[in-house]
Amino acid sequence: MSERGNARGNERRNDRRGERERRQMRRGKPWAVAAGGLAVTAAVLVSTVLSTGLTGPSGATGVTGQGEAERGAGITSGRPASASEPGAEPKPEKCEDGHNPAESLKPSGASGDAVKRIKKKGKLVVGVDQNSYLWGYRDPATGKIEGFDIDLVKAIARDLLGGDGPDKIIYRTIPTDQRIPAIQKGDVDMVVRTMTINCERIDQVAFSTAYFEAGQQLLVPKKRARVKGFDSSMRGKRVCYDSGSTAAEMMKSPGYAALGAEPVVVSNQLDCLVRLQLGEADATVTDSALAAAQAAQDPSVELIGEPETVEPYGVAMNLKDKDLVRRVNKVLEDYRKDKWKSSYDRWLAEDMMGTEGKKPAPPKPLYRD
Repeated sequence: MSERGNARGNERRNDRRGERERRQMRRGKPWAVAAGGLAVTAAVLVSTVLSTGLTGPSGATGVTGQGEAERGAGITSGRPASASEPGAEPKPEKCEDGHNPAESLKPSGASGDAVKRIKKKGKLVVGVDQNSYLWGYRDPATGKIEGFDIDLVKAIARDLLGGDGPDKIIYRTIPTDQRIPAIQKGDVDMVVRTMTINCERIDQVAFSTAYFEAGQQLLVPKKRARVKGFDSSMRGKRVCYDSGSTAAEMMKSPGYAALGAEPVVVSNQLDCLVRLQLGEADATVTDSALAAAQAAQDPSVELIGEPETVEPYGVAMNLKDKDLVRRVNKVLEDYRKDKWKSSYDRWLAEDMMGTEGKKPAPPKPLYRD
């Protein structure tokens, strides 16, 4: 693989790291910059074990064995989102009929059956993460779930129910591989959890237009990293990713499987950070957005290279809830104008800048009707 991003990206991140850590300390978050990640490990382990969300097929949350995870819901052997071969220039995915999976339904403020259902019960039930720092995480100081994804949840709730407090929103924390089953079974009205829109998933759930764009990238220890990129350095090394993720799809595809990595499969992506910290994994493959947040959380790890894929995040809903999809797209129309930038500046600007290689802005909406 080419070293097109390693030196440039690492230099930028190293320049920013000292100032970022000072800002985190000033914001009252010294736990986010604990040296060596030991404090982070303890917090992550407690958070994972105490997760109150839906569980996988075994009934357990947290780290799972490879065999169990491979049998869990959501794992497929399909082609990954936009990945062709290691080191190739990433391109947006196209489905078999030639269209972009990120195309959604045109926005509408009308209230159909799904919107009326939510208004009648007076609650919006949303599947979220509580372990993804800056995106959807439980702040240990307040006990509240916060982050970039959570800001969007609140905007949707305000539109549908006129408020965004605990009397309006029920958060259900769910593992990665249970996002789609939770929607299909009606356990949640929607999932807002850094969920990539791709060709395989649009046959199972409906998506809003994209509200963020990321790509698969490597997270490795800063010192004595054994994995140098998506190349021969992976052979025989333990590479961690979560069940049901696009990282899992990519690493199972022929070009990446041929690299010879030893898979370490978990049920929640943050468990991979724990594995890195404990020396039980040599590298993590995950979305660049999540990897950047983890590097902010633990200064002993860093991103290397550049994203291998183009992955748009969308709000996922039930296929039959077309009116809800249109309503969420209407919310996103307004959200992109100013609230997206203010949320980005609050949560992501210090740590995400540079991982996308462009000035941060919401993806332009694509519509199919």
